Amino acid sequence: MKNFEPKENGERGVGTGEEAGEQGAGSKGEEFSPLPPAPCPSASFQCPIPKTQLLLYLIPIIGFFPSLWTLYRGQGSREQLAISRLSITLAVTWLLGYLLLATGAATSDFFSLRLFILNSFLTSGYFLVSVWLILRLMQGKSGRLPGFTNLAERVFGKYLS
Repeated sequence: MKNFEPKENGERGVGTGEEAGEQGAGSKGEEFSPLPPAPCPSASFQCPIPKTQLLLYLIPIIGFFPSLWTLYRGQGSREQLAISRLSITLAVTWLLGYLLLATGAATSDFFSLRLFILNSFLTSGYFLVSVWLILRLMQGKSGRLPGFTNLAERVFGKYLS
């Protein structure tokens, strides 16, 4: 590690090894301690939520269950609760539409193919919207979806928050 020691003038860079021998750094087995993790500034300030937890809520179908658990407990930040409500609203809307279209396709002779095609469009839309929201959260943008966010706050805000 002699080549990576500070130069004589205090700058960091690639050294020759002679400078390291002159200063004595590294020859005595000195170790650098890593910085301790930064604590939250105060007890009233909440640490930021890991993005992975918010992204988990938006995974199609699977994210429904952690979202429901978060709303059931009623504990979490405003952002967690909002994303959970949105995830549940999207999943319930998809499931309701899926079941209605599948039932209509099973009972209809004339419209069955058309209803199955609509069903596949609905499912594809649900997955694409979920992926789009995941990408928006990864970019640091808002996880709001016009129409659905308001519906989620009105419906699930009353009963689960």
